[in-house]
Amino acid sequence: MIVEVVVYNIASALNAQTGGADRIELCDNPGEGGTTPSAGTIEVVRKNLSIDVYVMIRPRGGDFLYSRYEFHAMKRDIAMAQRLSADGVVLGILKPDGTLDVDRCGELIAFARPMKVTCHRAFDMTRDPFETLEACIDAGFDRILTSGGHATAAEGVSKIAELVRQAQGRITIMPGSGINEQTVAAVVRGTGAKEIHFSAVGSQESGMIYRNERIAGMGDDRGREFMLRTVDPDRVREIRRIATEAAR
Repeated sequence: MIVEVVVYNIASALNAQTGGADRIELCDNPGEGGTTPSAGTIEVVRKNLSIDVYVMIRPRGGDFLYSRYEFHAMKRDIAMAQRLSADGVVLGILKPDGTLDVDRCGELIAFARPMKVTCHRAFDMTRDPFETLEACIDAGFDRILTSGGHATAAEGVSKIAELVRQAQGRITIMPGSGINEQTVAAVVRGTGAKEIHFSAVGSQESGMIYRNERIAGMGDDRGREFMLRTVDPDRVREIRRIATEAAR
């Protein structure tokens, strides 16, 4: 069982490795569902982790319909990830009709080689997942991250299982979204997937002693600037243990 943990900062990346992750998906902006992290963050994470580092290539939150300017930015970010020795990138572009933009995805994938490339959950926003699976193969993706078109992978188990069967080893299907200690066994058993993706979120109290309580969260929820999002290595370890047992 290969375990991928999504992380949004340096501390989380280190904790994911400590907990036994095989790979991380490195992002910024959890509130937007993940965007491209800074070059500095990628460099520091890559230098301090021995596991695979996949970098999110997403220029903004919102939909996956990108302008030519955003497409150019994605290409530049892929080049940055290459220079910083990332092992892979994670991306996806859709057309207005809800199909995968095979041509532009294929161009980015060719540009990214020899890095591996995952299609992120833009896949779940397409009109037909089975059609899109074949399109992902045509574009050259190595892997698809999916919840089966549902809010969580646990809800999409039957659809993910169908995708695994259709893929027949031509592309890896990796369940993700809402996978935790309570749901991972059912997802692994129900889908037959060999890789899983989860967050194992934890929190860390800020080290700040002085706190200006008159300011509400610097534009975020009140008090959140004093509670740092991280990854709980014990949760990574436990989810991995359950998943491994379920896969036997």
